[in-house]
Amino acid sequence: MRFATFELRGRQSYGVVRDDGVVDLGRRLGARLPTLKALVAAGWPQEALAAAQGPVDCQEADISYLPPIPDPAHIWCLALNYVEHHDEVQGAGRVQELPKQPAVFMRWADSFTGHRHPLRHPGVSEQFDYEGELAVVIGRPGRHVSESDAMAHVAGYTILNDGSVRDWQFHTRQITPGKNFHHSGSIGPWLVRREDIGDVYDLTIKTTLNGQVVQNGKTADMVHKIERFIAYVSTITPLVPGDVLATGTPSGVGFSRKPPLWMKVGDVCEISIDGIGTLSNRVEAAD
Repeated sequence: MRFATFELRGRQSYGVVRDDGVVDLGRRLGARLPTLKALVAAGWPQEALAAAQGPVDCQEADISYLPPIPDPAHIWCLALNYVEHHDEVQGAGRVQELPKQPAVFMRWADSFTGHRHPLRHPGVSEQFDYEGELAVVIGRPGRHVSESDAMAHVAGYTILNDGSVRDWQFHTRQITPGKNFHHSGSIGPWLVRREDIGDVYDLTIKTTLNGQVVQNGKTADMVHKIERFIAYVSTITPLVPGDVLATGTPSGVGFSRKPPLWMKVGDVCEISIDGIGTLSNRVEAAD
């Protein structure tokens, strides 16, 4: 099932996107489960899964997608988590050892936008780069989670574009500025339950820019697997339902190419992951 958060006729809601339309679970279950975050925190209750099988309330064209979890408490991101991406970073002059520990950084919720909404070109820089990633959404809270128990804390998966403003990212050793321009990244279109994905380490991540394939990687190539990522960050602070963990990008990013390939106003960036779908955004001028 594909669970999305959206705006419909002037109100925010959530529901299931099916081939024949959208079931508005916010309208049906709102008194008990008002948001998708509340739904994942409740552990996908049978009441919601049964309601998702009911008649549709609108067509997919009627909704405006928001990030599946619009208000996560934490957005953890991994850098250099694919071997070939690490190697291309070295080739671009950013020589680093392969991370012995997860190389984490944070993003703010308002640095992301939803499916089919514009990525905002930073304006102050031309070095606007794409990064297609698998994102994990936490469903069960936990602290000091062991790797063996980590997957039990995963509610599901979505797609993330870790849009990066490279020169601002490399102003200093702290990469936070280049990772948090307003609406420079995107996430969505929806959340797919963990149970609905077979082997999470057998998924293809493909990014296209204006129809040209620029990234084509496999989740099997992660340096630090999802279990290690969850164990690591849950040692720092408690994980809570709705937290987003971005697992890193495969090779093919724009700044490592010769010449570099930057996203420009008018470009369309699409990221597809097996079993989840396609996240699509057009680049527009800074707001």
